[in-house]
Amino acid sequence: MDIFKEKQPEFIAINQHLRLHKFHEVDGRALDWYQDPQTLRLVDGPNRKPYDPTLLLRMYRFLDHHGELYYIEAIRAGVFLPIGDVTLEPDDLPIVIGNPNFRGKGIGTQVVQVLIRRAKEQGMTELYVRDIYDYNTGSRKLFQNCGFKSDKKTKLGHSYRLLL
Repeated sequence: MDIFKEKQPEFIAINQHLRLHKFHEVDGRALDWYQDPQTLRLVDGPNRKPYDPTLLLRMYRFLDHHGELYYIEAIRAGVFLPIGDVTLEPDDLPIVIGNPNFRGKGIGTQVVQVLIRRAKEQGMTELYVRDIYDYNTGSRKLFQNCGFKSDKKTKLGHSYRLLL
């Protein structure tokens, strides 16, 4: 969805090995991410059932309708392949590094920093993360390292806010 005056770009380069690619359709690899128990616990909380193709499509359509949805792509064997997804919304910034081989490598930080820049360039004055579970230390560190501050207590964690 175009949430700014400027249309959502097809690609946003992060570096020569990483980029964001505008969402157009569900990539089958994404279904694997949302069937992984560890990923589900971090993203949707404890005891979450795996996504099926219909639920994944519904989620992506929702995110695409409410913000700029991108696949996070990394280069492997000379080809960019999706490893996660991220959405820049006016009231949320959900990010998933779905491929566990790419977690803990600073990719999330680079992605969020690029989207902070985009938000500033488009005139946003603050960014929010609706909910990060307290046990999701990786996401907490990611957003705190990017300048976000804990804003409000949620059922299992906190929301975060960044003044731009």
